[in-house]
Amino acid sequence: MAIEDRLRERLGKAEALLAGAATAGERDAAEAAVRRLRARLAEAGHREPPTELKLSLPDAWSVSLFLALCRRYGLRPYRYARQRRTTVMVRAPRSFFDTVVWPQFAALHEELAAYFAETTDRLIREAIHGDTAEAETVPEALPGR
Repeated sequence: MAIEDRLRERLGKAEALLAGAATAGERDAAEAAVRRLRARLAEAGHREPPTELKLSLPDAWSVSLFLALCRRYGLRPYRYARQRRTTVMVRAPRSFFDTVVWPQFAALHEELAAYFAETTDRLIREAIHGDTAEAETVPEALPGR
């Protein structure tokens, strides 16, 4: 299985866990849940005014994941001129963001981070050197320094 296929499978599983799905049929139901969540967002927008939220994300792939999740629910992420590429603004009802978007982002981000760490360690071990252990800790500066 290709690396990308495994990642898609892992992301799907993480997303399915969030939606409570374990089988393909349940995943279809999860997609229906996404549609219901979009409707819930629209309803929340009528009850609770959208709030401008500013997120400072750690890296470009985190930004990509966050942008995709926002767009999935019909939110329009943006940034102001001169903001860093890792800063993302979004207007959404706070309750919807806190109960839907952020928990999904956190779970998927954790899954991607684990995948990237595993892949990086494997590639370094196979292509550069088999020892990927952390650097040795020494009690004080070595002589001659």
